[in-house]
Amino acid sequence: MAKKNKRKQAKSPAGGGTQDVTRVAEAPEGLNGRSFLYVGGRDCQVAHLRAVADDYGAELIHHDGGLREAVSRIDRVLPSVDCVFCPIDCISHDACVRVKSGCKKFNKAFIPLRNGSKSSLERALQTMSERNS
Repeated sequence: MAKKNKRKQAKSPAGGGTQDVTRVAEAPEGLNGRSFLYVGGRDCQVAHLRAVADDYGAELIHHDGGLREAVSRIDRVLPSVDCVFCPIDCISHDACVRVKSGCKKFNKAFIPLRNGSKSSLERALQTMSERNS
């Protein structure tokens, strides 16, 4: 497994101040170089979702599901991604139908997520990573 360095502040044993400590955390593997389309969700979560995908070595492309972006953009992005994630609690019916039909047309995996949370995406990526290992 790949390792990822994370920095944190730790109190010095002598009780005076803090010191920089580098801890090595295990980073998941198995999705390096893959790209995913995430349609819907909450705009405030996008940066967090991209960070989760980045931890797996994957790229996350976001489409807001038609709030501000044209739904037709989904058709242009679909051929270049490996699969599509849709949080079923934060997507319009129209965008969901468009994504499902586009996935069928381009033979892409469609993965509905229970909700738009970071942990929901992380569980899906973990499952995919384990299947690829």
